[in-house]
Amino acid sequence: MKTHKLNILVLEDDDFQRKMTTKMLSTLEVNICEASNGVEALALLNTENSIPIDIALCDINMPEMDGMEFMRHLGEKRCTTSIVILSTLDAALLASVAKMSLAYGINLLEVIEKPISLERLKQLISQFSSPEKKPITSLPTLPNFSLEEIVQGVCAREFEPYFQPKVDLKTGLIIGAEALARWIHPTHGLIPPFAFIGLLEQNNMLDDLTFLMLEKSLVALGLFNKKGLQITISVNLSITSLTDVSLANKIVQMVQDAGVLADQIIFEITESATMTNVAHALENLARLRMNGFGLSIDDYGTGYASMQQLTRIAFTELKIDQSFIKYFNKTPSLRIIVESSIEIARKLKYKSVAEGVETKEDWNLLKNLGCDIAQGYYIAKPMNSKDFIHFCEQYKGM
Repeated sequence: MKTHKLNILVLEDDDFQRKMTTKMLSTLEVNICEASNGVEALALLNTENSIPIDIALCDINMPEMDGMEFMRHLGEKRCTTSIVILSTLDAALLASVAKMSLAYGINLLEVIEKPISLERLKQLISQFSSPEKKPITSLPTLPNFSLEEIVQGVCAREFEPYFQPKVDLKTGLIIGAEALARWIHPTHGLIPPFAFIGLLEQNNMLDDLTFLMLEKSLVALGLFNKKGLQITISVNLSITSLTDVSLANKIVQMVQDAGVLADQIIFEITESATMTNVAHALENLARLRMNGFGLSIDDYGTGYASMQQLTRIAFTELKIDQSFIKYFNKTPSLRIIVESSIEIARKLKYKSVAEGVETKEDWNLLKNLGCDIAQGYYIAKPMNSKDFIHFCEQYKGM
């Protein structure tokens, strides 16, 4: 069967570098087109009989329209062209541009320092997967649910925990799972958390969902125990819920009634808002820890999840945010942050957890850096309790 030849755009203002890149590409089984700035590139993409571009090798600093503006236009048009950034700019600046491109919904393949080699081009082409095979980073369009609709869904118990495995990097064994809230909507199907968590938290109405997720996670954990799965379950606990001084006692009672052990539960403390009542929050967290529960500082390094919290809460786990893991193997500044976070966790005698692990390269580098636990799509996506059990039973190790 004849395979599709990739269409590659070389977007580079320097004539010599553009010609060298196209010359190397001409030795490969690809179609090539060229542009010297973003204006020319957009004109190529917008002509009536234009061919779809699979990959654009894009410089950043160009006249008339630079690479950043070009990517902004691609994002606004929801173009499926994948981008490889080629530049001699400072690594920290390129890391910022990479974040920008993802925020625009661009499918960013690589950030590469000039000049690119033939070997690197071959590797890129061999690794390339089209947007039909690789999800684009932009968020799907969903209905704008009202607070009342979300609350009704919680009252109707339509929300379920989906479990994403956590794997020990040294042994390759599944040691836990994070319970992630999913709304099984009767009309719209599976609804991800960004569609409901923020609105509940802004209106101080997250507690009912938190307790529903905990209740259903405890039922699932009891089932996992019966199946012989010796794992922990991580449940998200918003900092806004900790203002109720009776929270810890309610949780302790729920876990005892469910017949599972406290040391099988880790509460991931999410801080999308500042801690308004520090004393109440610290009392709840200290009581949970005293009763044997694990505590994880979630999304470490972002927002309010800061070093200050490490000094006043008895955490057992430090979770490195996925925004640092993505591209950390190619971005020196991100690698330094990840490496430092792992070192902080080790010195504080916490377990270090990397979320958002998507490739074997991520896995290997994290293992070499001494990270304890990995979580992400390289291992498995979140799944319901039945599928999670099946996954664990079929799992052969990493």
